[in-house]
Amino acid sequence: MTQVQSNSKASRQKDASIPTFPLKARISRWFGRNLIRIYAVFGFTYLFIPVAYTFAFSFNDSGKSNLVWKGFTLDNWKNPCGAPEVCAALGNSIKIGLLATTFSTILGTMIAFAIGRYAFKGRSSSNLLIFLPMATPEIVLGASLLSLFLVFHINPGFWPTVIAHVMFCISFVVVTVKARIASLDPRLEQAAMDLYANELETFKKVTLPLVAPGIAGAALLAFSLSFDDFIITNFNSGTLKTFPEFVYTSAARGIPAQANVIGSAMFFLALIIVIAGQFVGKKAKVAK
Repeated sequence: MTQVQSNSKASRQKDASIPTFPLKARISRWFGRNLIRIYAVFGFTYLFIPVAYTFAFSFNDSGKSNLVWKGFTLDNWKNPCGAPEVCAALGNSIKIGLLATTFSTILGTMIAFAIGRYAFKGRSSSNLLIFLPMATPEIVLGASLLSLFLVFHINPGFWPTVIAHVMFCISFVVVTVKARIASLDPRLEQAAMDLYANELETFKKVTLPLVAPGIAGAALLAFSLSFDDFIITNFNSGTLKTFPEFVYTSAARGIPAQANVIGSAMFFLALIIVIAGQFVGKKAKVAK
């Protein structure tokens, strides 16, 4: 009996020695440990609410107005060109985006190699000028380009829009590719030359494959910027209507459900490309 009492007393003393925190302190500690997760949840929720709204209303049986939910239907996905002019506007955006991406990627990559690899007179000034289109407000850039086209008696339309998109996409391509060039190990190229490879062979078999992920990322970024642009396009497109302009003019009566279908499809396509790129990158690292 005495031993049981002593054990009970020791247990009470042990429990008393364990510090107890008030509820407020425990809540504060929990928030301290999970604050980053809470911020992440709120941030992703804020970002993806418009995406979720667009995806949900792509199934709306809306008729002429897509402002109010009227019922679920798959007809919009079966016929994404059901709304007037939506596919024509999409086609214009894709054509302009592909052309702008091609030209800006080629020119931007060459500029990035020139600035990142070679010392020449005016290099610092060129490096500064590359950032000007990125720092200039789009409304200023769009109005300036329109004035320039009108001075040379070039009417707004398809090709002026392509030229305008190339102009502001080049900066993003240069910055992206130049960052990739700066991260290259020059010893790899030196090793290729030590193995009797000339400059062209070294570029084709060593430098270009190493820079290729940066070029691909720059091209994807250029296409996204071109496809998504509204302000500069609105100044220089004239009667040509792109997909962002179609969405803007349709917003007053509710964006057609078919436009939501196209927007959702573009989002999921971009998501698949990003996931595939991550998967290929991890697979390449494992192979090494």
